[in-house]
Amino acid sequence: MQPTTIASKDPVAVAVAAAIAPSDRLIVALDLPDMAAAEAMIGRLGDSVTFYKIGYQLAYAGGLSMVGRLADAGKKIFIDLKLHDIGNTVARGVESIAKSGATFLTVHAYPQTMKAAVEARAGSSLKILAVTVLTSYDDGDLHAAGYRLGVSDLVEARARQAQALGVDGLVCSPEEVASLRQIVGHQMHLVTPGIRPQGSSVGDQKRIMTPARAIAAGADYLVVGRPVMEAADPRAAADAIQAEIAQALG
Repeated sequence: MQPTTIASKDPVAVAVAAAIAPSDRLIVALDLPDMAAAEAMIGRLGDSVTFYKIGYQLAYAGGLSMVGRLADAGKKIFIDLKLHDIGNTVARGVESIAKSGATFLTVHAYPQTMKAAVEARAGSSLKILAVTVLTSYDDGDLHAAGYRLGVSDLVEARARQAQALGVDGLVCSPEEVASLRQIVGHQMHLVTPGIRPQGSSVGDQKRIMTPARAIAAGADYLVVGRPVMEAADPRAAADAIQAEIAQALG
């Protein structure tokens, strides 16, 4: 069965989908060891990619210094540092990131952390994304960590808290997109890692989905790392994902 396209959904969904440029929906994760490798990859991808994610690996290798240059070049940047600390510390970090030109910043979906981040980004264009439950976790992992809730219940609880606190979006596995869309409507962005094109290696992810199915389920943005970074032709891999996204949008 072919996935339902956005065009077959309600008018509100169509309008919201149209507000995001199709080329911006693919966020390529620059999960690379150093600045030279990142610069080379950006050069190879060229204008086929407009949105990049900088996570721990590259951030700690000087990657945050790229944010302003990428923004000046018309690119969007998702800083994925998953902040979580006492409120004052989170707020000071968010204030610094808000000046960098970044589009998205992640925090863990704990109420105090989300509240501090939302207040600290006021007056800037930075959008705060709350990480519900990491896509490499399943119910067993949560129970081993001391949580009494399973994945689906914890994701739902954190989504409701994030919405009430004014968080701009959620990072969730594609498996939770449809249910979260029912909870938060179209007022929050849903950003999904764990995306694997047909035939790609699953790696360490446990809750995954193809690009077309994730978009059809209601995801706004798809984060893709290894299937692009490790491809023989990264640009061709990115273009293929973009084409799949466009087809799912109808």
